[in-house]
Amino acid sequence: MTRSGDEQGTSGPRPAGASFTALGLRAEAETLTPGLHVVATPIGNLGDISFRAVATLAAADTIIAEDTRVTKVLLAHYGIATPLVTYHEHNAAVMRPHLLARLKAGAALALVSDAGTPLVSDPGYKLVSEALAEHIPVIPIPGASAVLAALVVAGLPTDRFFFEGFLPPKSAARRARIAVLAAVPGTLVFFESGRRITETLADLAAVLGPRQAAIARELTKHYETVRRGPLPELAATLATEDPPKGEIVLLVGPPDTEISELTPEELDVKLRAALERLAVKDASAVVAAETGLPRRQIYARAVELTAERRGRLNED
Repeated sequence: MTRSGDEQGTSGPRPAGASFTALGLRAEAETLTPGLHVVATPIGNLGDISFRAVATLAAADTIIAEDTRVTKVLLAHYGIATPLVTYHEHNAAVMRPHLLARLKAGAALALVSDAGTPLVSDPGYKLVSEALAEHIPVIPIPGASAVLAALVVAGLPTDRFFFEGFLPPKSAARRARIAVLAAVPGTLVFFESGRRITETLADLAAVLGPRQAAIARELTKHYETVRRGPLPELAATLATEDPPKGEIVLLVGPPDTEISELTPEELDVKLRAALERLAVKDASAVVAAETGLPRRQIYARAVELTAERRGRLNED
């Protein structure tokens, strides 16, 4: 694979470069290395794009876009006239062989998503995977990411984080998935729609309790807002408001593992509360995450408490 950027050798194709006018920042294309260039684009503010990304888009033989109507706005802003083709989940199976054939023939193609870094919750993964399988160079052109932009303003731990994407739309499946994620020792990052954010917050609060969270909406845009607070508080507040509009990134802090010195009575209180809303397996996972105690130990006690409760109900 030909290297690019600062690691480019003295021989071989030159990487894309750009010369910008002081006023327009319009790209002047140079020779681009053949292969698939995965290009990050702005998540809102059109100024959030690198010189290298603009130059790559100008130099590519074709730009592969999720929605050409969205990408045309960016290209018009920077005076880029590169041809566009559409590649999305509905036509990917048909388009992918044609794109791979062009890449194998030596074309330089640029892959973009509607916003941010491609392959994060979009259909680009299979194209990249199959390109690599065919020994086609894949070159990253880094830039904006809604996940990282939200993470750095959330006020939550950033040393470890887990990107989940969208949770299931139905509450039962959503709670089950949240219970699985409860033990992840890092900040959880989700995408969510405005019409479901209130229900999702309520389910997160029900399963995870009062963890700290943040809602980042319309990042880098005119109406950018970030709201922070415990999950139950955020859920209660949004329940009284109209559904928010725009793109939303939802972040939840990691479990507090500093409270494992519980008495057996305190542990039972936590388990009974979890069992009121969750199945034994999910309740055990949540309490284990909260306390840092072994899941097997918690599960065994949850089974005992469930059996005791059933015995009391039978006696009544």
